[in-house]
Amino acid sequence: MERTVALIGFGNMAQAMARGWLRAGAVRPENLRVCAKNWEKLCENARPLGVTPCRTAEEAAKGADWVILAVKPYLLPQILPSLRETLQGKTVLSVAAGYPFEKLEELLPGISHLSLMPNTPVQVGEGVILCESRHSLPEETFREVQAFLGTIALVEEVDPKQFGIAGVVTGCGPAFVSMMIEALGDAAVKNGLPRAAAYRLAGQMVAGTGKLLVESGAHPGAMKDAVCSPGGTTIVGVAALEKHGFRSAVIDAIDSIEKHQRLAPLLEKAMKNIPQ
Repeated sequence: MERTVALIGFGNMAQAMARGWLRAGAVRPENLRVCAKNWEKLCENARPLGVTPCRTAEEAAKGADWVILAVKPYLLPQILPSLRETLQGKTVLSVAAGYPFEKLEELLPGISHLSLMPNTPVQVGEGVILCESRHSLPEETFREVQAFLGTIALVEEVDPKQFGIAGVVTGCGPAFVSMMIEALGDAAVKNGLPRAAAYRLAGQMVAGTGKLLVESGAHPGAMKDAVCSPGGTTIVGVAALEKHGFRSAVIDAIDSIEKHQRLAPLLEKAMKNIPQ
């Protein structure tokens, strides 16, 4: 059954998802309705994709079967009260960070909703979309949503307690991998390879390695060992990375983000209690 989908908010992530679905043929452009605060910018972004721009969130949602909330998290309490009547009987998917089931339920009582966390590679159909295991969708609808999301990503159902750390790995990870690709490119350029070719080769190497790991189920250590011949070139590079704490640095980066996420709500609460 063909669905009409509304994207409430049309920033970078919403555009990445839209491009991914259009590229995969999962939805027709005329069945993808989008809205954003800045009308001129919305039209500018919507025009190349052929999707339908709407002036208000209510207009976008009214003509849709599934509604995706892709606005900044702080805007949800502002826009959802006026949308409750329009959202009745529809399937609501939220990609707003920091709004798991219980928090979203306070804003959408009696409405079927599911919290998601996508990452930017959905644009090329190679993303990851985390689905919170707790939701209020009928089981059949949940499976339909998973299949739709699966056209642009690996879809992983995650326990609410693990949603945060899973999101850190999949959401922040692309930045870390991009830094590694950039470093590989710099090293290649230093040794005579043109930069465009260096980035292209490094990017495809990362894409292929990741796909091989997911499809084979192999342990990453075993994949590393398979490339390291005794006395060969790769093990020399691995040893140099270990000497400089490559793996420890990655672990420290994740730990730092987790610490920041734990402290952020406390800091926000403290700021609110400071007399103005």
